Amino acid sequence: MADVAKGGLLPDRYPTRDFFLCDIFDAMPKGDLASMEHPLFTLSTRPDRRILNYAHNEAEITVVPSMRGLATIHDKDILIFCISQLMAGLNAGREVSRTLTLKAHDLLVATNRETSGDAYARLKLAFERLAGTRITTNIATGEREVTSGFGLIESWEIVRHARGGRMMSVSVTLSEWLYRAVLSKSVLTLSRDYFRLRKPLERRVYELARKHCGRQRSWRVSVEVLLKKSGSASPRRVFRAMLREMIAADHLPDYAMVEEEGDMIRFEQRSILEGPEAGALSEAAYDRARALMPGWDVYALEADWRSYWAASGRPRLRSVEGAFLGFVKMRAKAEG
Repeated sequence: MADVAKGGLLPDRYPTRDFFLCDIFDAMPKGDLASMEHPLFTLSTRPDRRILNYAHNEAEITVVPSMRGLATIHDKDILIFCISQLMAGLNAGREVSRTLTLKAHDLLVATNRETSGDAYARLKLAFERLAGTRITTNIATGEREVTSGFGLIESWEIVRHARGGRMMSVSVTLSEWLYRAVLSKSVLTLSRDYFRLRKPLERRVYELARKHCGRQRSWRVSVEVLLKKSGSASPRRVFRAMLREMIAADHLPDYAMVEEEGDMIRFEQRSILEGPEAGALSEAAYDRARALMPGWDVYALEADWRSYWAASGRPRLRSVEGAFLGFVKMRAKAEG
């Protein structure tokens, strides 16, 4: 992968956080499959008050903005954080509900945002857009296809410190549609570096690659279909030029992009491209990891291990699976 500290990626603002001790960060980022597959968020960085209509195969979506505009792909960070916390609770056997009470500071840090006064003000606007944007769709979540209209979050509330007025905690109630997706575990783990992607299109294309590539070696898609599924409002020639910029920058976590003949784009998993020392794990290794940490998402553990290995300078491994299981044992010990 190209040097991730250069060329447009946001800095890792909290590189010293301890993932072994802080429950907030043990919850790997997760996105729901429906919004990864279909464009529910605007890629515009300015207030977008268009009504969006999308249809692909049997899925139909209409997205109506509020006075604040459509919810943005960066606003989605809040939903990713909420989904991550709910999934961590489910994996640990805890009871969960549609309403979450979160520390605003934790939300900002976990999504690699600044914690300045302006950041808290932007967070409030994001809640307003998420609650105000109305979606009508027949997309099934939790194996239930119901045509319905809803906001991405049903309600939100901010608790402020009485003296300084600083936002202390937020209470968020997710839509029933999104909550069903979490309960049915219709989610996928995302790279933590997702929050370092500066450009909206980079985030959206990464989501699509993650959803469609999955654990396959690669995914090929036409520029035309990728344009439609991304939700970009750019003409095809402009969109193609933006894709070429992304290919040259090589910023996407987990996946490399290649342009092919016939106006096609291929996504390749980096763990396969980077050689045998970062190779795939066997099902037996996953089973042993599950036995070591019952209830945990083994693919999230794998993502943490690969990040740990990369941060250690990508040392050559005598045994990929031995290194992974050693990491899981260390993690299990830290969890007590």
